[in-house]
Amino acid sequence: MVNIGNSWDALLADQFASEYYQKLRAFLIKEYREHTVYPAAENIFSALKITAYENVKVVILGQDPYHEPGQAHGMAFSVMPGVQQPPSLVNIFKEIRDDLGLPMPDKNNGYLVPWAKQGVLLLNTSLTVREHQAGSHRGKGCEILTDRIIELLSEREDPMVFILWGRNARNKVPLIDISRHMVLEGQHPSPLSAYGGFFGGRYFSKANAFLEANGKAPIDWSLPEIN
Repeated sequence: MVNIGNSWDALLADQFASEYYQKLRAFLIKEYREHTVYPAAENIFSALKITAYENVKVVILGQDPYHEPGQAHGMAFSVMPGVQQPPSLVNIFKEIRDDLGLPMPDKNNGYLVPWAKQGVLLLNTSLTVREHQAGSHRGKGCEILTDRIIELLSEREDPMVFILWGRNARNKVPLIDISRHMVLEGQHPSPLSAYGGFFGGRYFSKANAFLEANGKAPIDWSLPEIN
């Protein structure tokens, strides 16, 4: 039984009771038993637990969780305190520096929970992955759930920002009511693609300008130092 602990429970109750989700759950039980899978099972829904439905102001959509040891904790692009920033996250901080003039955080600070607590939903389209095997859990049913999450957010009347990086995320545009919400697209921040259309997107200043234009507080994209 899934227990997120906030408004997502009621909103997703039909999904958690569905046949596809029961098959996904059985698949994941077997995977966690037989392989090393990230994030830890208790962290699969961390993004939803920290950012309740009614509090979402910005959605940053990722693909898979990080698939190397000690990194993934259930929030797209974020790593645990003290873990060195993966290359994609380094590039995100470079873009924030160039966009907003904020200093880059220490290389061992990539913990994005301060963003989540302000209303940034850090959602991956696939919520789990096998160690060292990017994309290993795609197509197993999780995308049906995360598509529904995107649809539910799009149905909200108050405007929000969707930041979509990479082909996988950008394919979700049809799920979003673009007459109401702002959609910002770019290449994935991975070093393999960042110079082909990620850098220079000014996603963070654009998101804040949209929020303020709609009577909402902007996001503080800086990170506090880890003590």
